[in-house]
Amino acid sequence: MSEQQIDYRGDRDELNELLRIRREKLQFLIEQGLDPYGDKFDRTHMADDIIANFDSLEGQEAVLAGRIMSMRGHGKASFADLMDPSGRIQLYFRVNTLGEEKYALLDKMDIGDILGVKGTIFRTRRGEISIEVQDFKFLSKSLRPLPEKWHGLKDVDLRYRQRYVDLIVNPEVRRVFETRSRIIQIIRQVLTEQGYMEVETPMLNVIAGGANARPFITHHNALDMDLYLRIAPELYLKRLLVGGFEKVFELGKNFRNEGLSTKHNPEYTSCEIYKAYGDAEDMMKLTEEVFARIAVELTGSTKIVYQDQEIDLTPPWPRKPMLEAIKEYSGVDLAVLSLEEARLAAKEKGLELDPKAGYGQIVEEFFDAFVEPKLIQPIFITEHPVEVSPLAKRKKDNPRITDRFEPFIVTWEVANGFTELNDPIDQEQRFRQQMEQREQGDDEAHMMDEDYIRALEYGMPPAGGLGFGIDRMVMLFTNSVSIRDVLLFPHMRPRQDI
Repeated sequence: MSEQQIDYRGDRDELNELLRIRREKLQFLIEQGLDPYGDKFDRTHMADDIIANFDSLEGQEAVLAGRIMSMRGHGKASFADLMDPSGRIQLYFRVNTLGEEKYALLDKMDIGDILGVKGTIFRTRRGEISIEVQDFKFLSKSLRPLPEKWHGLKDVDLRYRQRYVDLIVNPEVRRVFETRSRIIQIIRQVLTEQGYMEVETPMLNVIAGGANARPFITHHNALDMDLYLRIAPELYLKRLLVGGFEKVFELGKNFRNEGLSTKHNPEYTSCEIYKAYGDAEDMMKLTEEVFARIAVELTGSTKIVYQDQEIDLTPPWPRKPMLEAIKEYSGVDLAVLSLEEARLAAKEKGLELDPKAGYGQIVEEFFDAFVEPKLIQPIFITEHPVEVSPLAKRKKDNPRITDRFEPFIVTWEVANGFTELNDPIDQEQRFRQQMEQREQGDDEAHMMDEDYIRALEYGMPPAGGLGFGIDRMVMLFTNSVSIRDVLLFPHMRPRQDI
């Protein structure tokens, strides 16, 4: 049975036999004085370059390097497909060209081996653009066979656990991560063009601040103190506004010790942006601009398709206050209800509330249940309750709500932004209210940050702030259904059977 016919996870004995054979081939090469794990290799061409420019390159010499993805032998002539980051190209080996000794080394070559080749560019009688190999060398001997039906494995999470194999055998997976890189480049380009400066702030924080979330805790041995992996860079970035930097952003990792889902990973990437003398409206316009720019750069249009649904990202997007959206989709007007009336309305609608839930938490429960699943086309949900927005400035005409927004697309929250609270007295009161919630058992409530209050007391200019979730953004633009599809190495539960 040849390697190409085996599902390598199906029969452990067959797999072990293939591993043994490959190691024997490795040993043979070593005994012949050949290095199976070669040195630096300079190539002159990539596969797609040759295919795209064949008319001008025909008959010329080319030096390539890549992984062998298939092999076909016909006595004194053999074929193989070589894959490099640009694509595939066929290799043609002839005993008359290579000599019998060199040609015999093809018996020691396996699918998955990384090869360096030198040869002549030509077209076969069947019309396939190929390289007639004049010489080749092993650059890395593969000791494990590639799975034949990787994409079709019933155990789908194996692709996430062994992403290195997934990237080898599934070109469409590589394209997802190439698109991710391009999206990040576009975001940086848009912000740089508008005068924003990219900065870096600490990952290890004395206080887990900037969001309501459960943090990861670690310990600094030299200082003998516990630290938190940051849940958001927000409070450090706003300290920079105090210090005189007026337009800043940071693109990097955050960590939240929460559950896993198709839209949540404990380690995720965000881009947070702050503009002095701005407000929430400025940040909504920036949100529209970034999403539309990415769409145009990737597809040539502000309209994209996600799961067979056309999504129109053309600015401006509609704005709708949260309480109005809840009234529209649930029939309940929370704006006119007291806390007890809101609790009763939630019970009548079948919502299960935490007994300690306040007005803001009840509003969020209504929104999550009745509104969020209906938000397919881009829309800004605005005016969130103060209780769930501890860092946002209150609306002047209604102190129960804040000048905050969340854009939703295909039912997902894809960003969060607001007019920043720069009143140190109000901010301290908000922190104290959050501390009371922590004392009542809410381990996601915000901690007190006295140094941040001190910074505000020096004076922070009015400002707008915005945070993008990069992972969900990539899901949208790559038509991916799970966050694991857009993370190179997503977090997985340990398994012992692989």
